[in-house]
Amino acid sequence: MQPAVLNASTQPAFSVWRGTVSGASASLVGIGLARFAYTPLLPAIIDAHWFAASTAAYLGAANLGGYLAGALLGGYLAKRANTTHVLRAMMLLATVAFVACAFPLSFLWFFVWRFASGLSGGALMVLAAPTVLAHVPPARRGLVSGAIFAGIGLGIAASGTIVPLLLREGVKETWFGLGVIALLLTVSAWNGWPKQGAPAQHPQTHHATHAKHSGFTLRALYAEYALNAVGLVPHMLFLADFVSRGLGKGLDTGAQYWVLFGLGAIAGPLLSGHLADRTGFGPALRVGFVIQFVAVVLPLISTGPTALIASSVLMGAAVPGIVPLALGRVNELLAHHPSMQNGAWSSATTGFAILQAGAAYGLSFLFTQSGGNYLMLFAIGAASIALALSIDLLTALRGRTRQQTRD
Repeated sequence: MQPAVLNASTQPAFSVWRGTVSGASASLVGIGLARFAYTPLLPAIIDAHWFAASTAAYLGAANLGGYLAGALLGGYLAKRANTTHVLRAMMLLATVAFVACAFPLSFLWFFVWRFASGLSGGALMVLAAPTVLAHVPPARRGLVSGAIFAGIGLGIAASGTIVPLLLREGVKETWFGLGVIALLLTVSAWNGWPKQGAPAQHPQTHHATHAKHSGFTLRALYAEYALNAVGLVPHMLFLADFVSRGLGKGLDTGAQYWVLFGLGAIAGPLLSGHLADRTGFGPALRVGFVIQFVAVVLPLISTGPTALIASSVLMGAAVPGIVPLALGRVNELLAHHPSMQNGAWSSATTGFAILQAGAAYGLSFLFTQSGGNYLMLFAIGAASIALALSIDLLTALRGRTRQQTRD
């Protein structure tokens, strides 16, 4: 997909505000609800005897496998069809998947539709933000990017508040309710996407002009972003279940911690975008890794309310907050090669999806084999994020050393 950047004089019909709403709606449906609503639903699905605990965990991982497929398929479809049509189709697919999941006809049926919801999320992640941001002046891209990815946090918060309310009516009714919400958001986003057109170049930002294209640094970024994905899995898949069943605090308490996770996720992208505007995307990304490490280590130190609240909020902020930082860092490294930015972002998203899906299946297997050892999952997540941070620091040190040698 080629980036399409149109200024107001060539494309007056495009509204940045409406495009932002469409992008946020896509993030909310494809990631915020399609992926994260399953976390507070997991204990209820087990209690309703739809699936056994180990099977239900694998079904949660099916969404992440679909996310990988969507990340790979999204760019392919956009090259062969109108990007706006692809975005609309993916939001509709997520909506249909919600309704289909209301009928637990078999493990295969449920797996296919959880996979389909993940596929829609992966395609929307690859396409939605770049499609909108390409039409936004550079001075506004940080704010717009944060607003788009805040849709993920809105979906997480909504899943933690609306899902428990819907569950009072039943598990099937909850899936139907999520389908209705997704349909309304799809309709609201329908006409807000930019129209296709020839790009007009904008001046580069201050930080981008100082970024040096480096193949080594870009490959290191791919590795960091992928390793970071492993560290997110324990919270994304097991947080509510850890609190409700692992600590024996019940479904409502587990959902409350998930709401805290969602509240952090709403603010995370906006705060990370603001930080990147002030420091540059490289240093801001490093700060994001540190915050994630602290968040995933806290449950290993203490399972008291204070530690769990801090862990939920910090990791909630970091999950969507790291995405605009990684996207901005990719664009920063390729500032003088704009035609390569979308392909690089697709590669970064694919690497993220591969390790996230692998971690989801792997951690689900280890969780089952260990008899439900939640703390082991957090320890693996912490080690992965520590490795990502180490690679980032070593890459920055290498870049500084090379720059001093040239000087």
